[in-house]
Amino acid sequence: MAKGARGPSIRDVAQRAGVSTQTVSRVLNDFAGIRVSTRERVLNAMVELNYRRNLAARTLVTGRSNTIGMIGPDIPEIGPLSSLHAVERAAREAGFHTLLTSTSPAPDDVAGALEFLLGRGIDALVLVAEHRNVQKAVDAAIGDLPVVHLLTGGFPPRTSISIDQASGVRAAMEHLFALGHRRIQHISGPLAYSEAQLRRDAFRDTIISAGLEEFPIIEGDWTPDSGYAAGFKLDPRATAVFSANDQMSFGLIHALADQGKSVPGHVSVVSFDDTQESRHSLPPLTTVHQDFEAVGRLAVKVLVARIAGEQAPPNDLVVPWLVERSSTAGPRATA
Repeated sequence: MAKGARGPSIRDVAQRAGVSTQTVSRVLNDFAGIRVSTRERVLNAMVELNYRRNLAARTLVTGRSNTIGMIGPDIPEIGPLSSLHAVERAAREAGFHTLLTSTSPAPDDVAGALEFLLGRGIDALVLVAEHRNVQKAVDAAIGDLPVVHLLTGGFPPRTSISIDQASGVRAAMEHLFALGHRRIQHISGPLAYSEAQLRRDAFRDTIISAGLEEFPIIEGDWTPDSGYAAGFKLDPRATAVFSANDQMSFGLIHALADQGKSVPGHVSVVSFDDTQESRHSLPPLTTVHQDFEAVGRLAVKVLVARIAGEQAPPNDLVVPWLVERSSTAGPRATA
């Protein structure tokens, strides 16, 4: 096709298939009552002409773009990325497209991300906004657009699809208690993020309820580098560490090795996320598994129902579970 030439139109498809333009439109929009043979002729004509549906025009006619917008954090965290990938797969299975952009917590950045998505006529929005500033800015601007919040720990209650953070922390701590650990230190994520705060609070509640000594909490930023730095700040009396995510755990184990300390020989490490890498670290990590696939599927079910004006399914917290590997053992097991 020459540069600047128009592509095939719906009229061209109708002429090739020997049907009316109305019939082509009905095939494009999945109307019932079209004969199988007619539908096949129209679809074959589209293939022969290399026809591409004009989504902008379709949106003007139907009022829907069949597109779910997604906003993620500009920090490449494994958990949010896994959730967004799960949403994309579930949306595709439900017949929707997805459009992704990212933002920092800065108000201007959030406004820019929203302008980008809303300007493309999205039907719904998936928001991974662990930072409270992003949640507030989006909620104030979206009007009645269907939205779900991912990985916020259950807030706001009616629109969030989240994993039960407190349940995951309890599973990790009960595992350490069963091994005999009583001197446990925590490396948290950045506390401006909802899930980091929830994991920290659940950790402290568990320690206080057990009547154990509280060691200073070391705040990281989700990255392996911050875990490495935290490894040099541990209280030497601590026999175990609960790290808020796998990435920081990798850095922590590296730091301990550089100090001549083994895991779990000198210090046991239990983590959170169960990323693919956690199976192959040295040693493989004991970690809390978050079912991001379940989060993504439930998010799409809720949004599809709301787009159709139907009753959305319950959005109960998704329960995580502990995966036991080789990074935990009894206190000073091999020292």
